[in-house]
Amino acid sequence: MIRPFVNPPNAALVLADGSVFSGYGIGKEGATSGEICFNTSMTGYQEILTDPSYTGQVICFTFPHIGNVGCNAEDVESGEIVAREASRSTSFGACGLILREAISEPSNFRATAHLDDWLKQRGITGITGVDTRALTRHIRTSGAQNCAIGFVAQGAWQLAREKAEKALAMAPDMNGLELAAHVTTKEHYEWKAACWALTPMHHTSPATHHHFHVVAIDYGVKRNILRSLTSAGCQVTVVPATSTAEEILAHKPDGVFLSNGPGDPAATGSYAVPVIRSLLKTGLPIFGICLGHQMLGIALGCRTEKMRQGHRGANHPVKDLATGRVEITSQNHGFAISDSGLPPEVEVTHRSLFDGTIQGIRHRALPIFSVQGHPEASPGPQDSQYLFARFVTMMHQQKRAA
Repeated sequence: MIRPFVNPPNAALVLADGSVFSGYGIGKEGATSGEICFNTSMTGYQEILTDPSYTGQVICFTFPHIGNVGCNAEDVESGEIVAREASRSTSFGACGLILREAISEPSNFRATAHLDDWLKQRGITGITGVDTRALTRHIRTSGAQNCAIGFVAQGAWQLAREKAEKALAMAPDMNGLELAAHVTTKEHYEWKAACWALTPMHHTSPATHHHFHVVAIDYGVKRNILRSLTSAGCQVTVVPATSTAEEILAHKPDGVFLSNGPGDPAATGSYAVPVIRSLLKTGLPIFGICLGHQMLGIALGCRTEKMRQGHRGANHPVKDLATGRVEITSQNHGFAISDSGLPPEVEVTHRSLFDGTIQGIRHRALPIFSVQGHPEASPGPQDSQYLFARFVTMMHQQKRAA
């Protein structure tokens, strides 16, 4: 059974360019605002909604049937479980969502909650009944922009629109917006869990062998990235985004990981890039993903730029330029490293087959590399999972050379 639409509409979606859509509210009653973006994934909505990289954004899901597998405590990428380990007090991720159809009733043995109830619990406001295909085409044509959703359960649609318009007027521009400091852990902690498999108890598989110590700088890290590092044989210490190079090196790492995260890389880079540059001088292996990739690029002398609509989905083809292999990847970014002014010591290793944008770089002489996509596959394919093994190999070679 699908929870039916109410009649008449009780929610409004307002875009910065003046476009207005009517619909039906889901989740928390009220108003929310942020940069609108679309995600083409057919599964993994819970992981997407809890990805800290989506902080400050409202997601339009292009797949119409959302909610069919329900929600559970294992598929969150930030929030309650991380809160106990990292002293976080709030849930991070998308601030709103837009759907075509009413939320589907869950039909999955792992489900413990209906998506609408889960949204209410996390304080997320959304809207259904919107023509998401038309909206996605509009975003592709008009480019990224702010939007707001207003939801008044017992009120007139006009009141919902007024709420949305007020929220939209207060929404900050993503250009120049620093968000990593708001989603990072407040203190360092040890990450213990490895990648899990579906067992009768659904518990996380324990990590058994730790060959290398990795310090992960948390700009908004996803839990499955930490699981992937642990599964690759790493002891993982997570530190705040604002940590100094001295604080990071005091942990005596074999390698440093630069995590994903939200906001403008140039803004976060104002305090993070000098730290990364100091770490580059140590010769330690460094691996960056998403925001970490962009800021590593800045530290190496590259430029970043805002994309017209960004890449978000679990079906993006990326070509490994060294092997010619095409990988289907999970993506979530609105900024990219520019092709303009690439320094000679930086080699481009991966490119998007959608638009040719840079998807990976490496230093020609040092054990340093990064990728724009998400090799941890949460959600998404596992074509790029080998990158964690590449990082481990670099640390192994570095130790042998020492």
